[in-house]
Amino acid sequence: MTYERDETATARDRFARLHHGNEPLLLPNAWDHASAAGLAAAGFEAVGTTSLGVAAGLGVPDGAAATAEATLALARRIGESPGGVLLSVDAEGGFSDDPAQVAAYARKLADAGAVGINLEDGRPDGTLAPAGLHAAKIAAVKQAVPDLFVNARTDTHWLNRDHAATASRLARYEQAGADGVFAPGLSAPGAIAALTAVLRTPLNVLATPTGPTLPELAALGVRRVSLGSLLYRTALTAALDTARAVRDGGPPVDTRVMSYGEVQELGRG
Repeated sequence: MTYERDETATARDRFARLHHGNEPLLLPNAWDHASAAGLAAAGFEAVGTTSLGVAAGLGVPDGAAATAEATLALARRIGESPGGVLLSVDAEGGFSDDPAQVAAYARKLADAGAVGINLEDGRPDGTLAPAGLHAAKIAAVKQAVPDLFVNARTDTHWLNRDHAATASRLARYEQAGADGVFAPGLSAPGAIAALTAVLRTPLNVLATPTGPTLPELAALGVRRVSLGSLLYRTALTAALDTARAVRDGGPPVDTRVMSYGEVQELGRG
C-alpha cells in the first residue's frame, strides 16, 4: 500500500512539473475511456476531461452539476488503465456550493487516480460565483488533498462578464492555494501578457483557431494550454459529416479512420 501511495505522489509531482518546463503543457481533453486511451497512445503524457463531452454523452446539460457520478466513474476507469496517463478532471464547480462537499468529491477523484482537478466559477445561468465562495472551495480541496493540482478557472472572459475582475479573481484563487489558474476565452496577446506578469502560478488558456499559436503562447508566459471540448466537437462534427455524405449518395468523407481492431485495442486497457 505504501508503494501505491508513493507512486501516486510521484505522478502528481510529475504533473505539477509539466507546468514548469521549457514549453507549455498541451493538455488535450477526453470524454470517454477510448478517447483518453487514444490520446495516451498518441504520446500525450497528461490528459484532461471535458465536462461538455461527458454531459453530452449522457444527454444532460453541461455545467448543471448533473454529471458528478459519471465524471467519477470515468476517472476510475481511466485510472485503472495501464500506461500511467496523468489525468486532470474537469469537475465544473465541484458539483456543490458546499466547500466541504467539493473537498470530499476531490478526495474521491484523487483516490481514483486523478492528479489534478479543474474548478470553475461560472454558473449555468451566465453569472459568476462569488469569488470568496470559489476561493473557499479551493482552500477546502487543498486541505483535503494537498498534492492534488488545483486549476482554478474564472469565466470572466468565457461568459463575457466583468473582464476587469479577471486578475483580482485569479489572485484571490492563488491566495486560497490554487496551483494554477485558468482563463478560458482570453486570447488577446496583450491581456495574456498582462496576466502572466502579475500571477504567481502557471496560467492556463484555451487554444482557439484564431488565437495565438502554442509557440506564441509560450512567449507570452502561458504554461498550460487546454483543448477543452474541441476534440469532442470535432469528432461529433466528423461523424455527422460522414453520415450526411453517405445519405446524400456520396462516399464516406475521405479521411483516415481508425480500424475496428485499433479501437478494440483501446478498450483492452
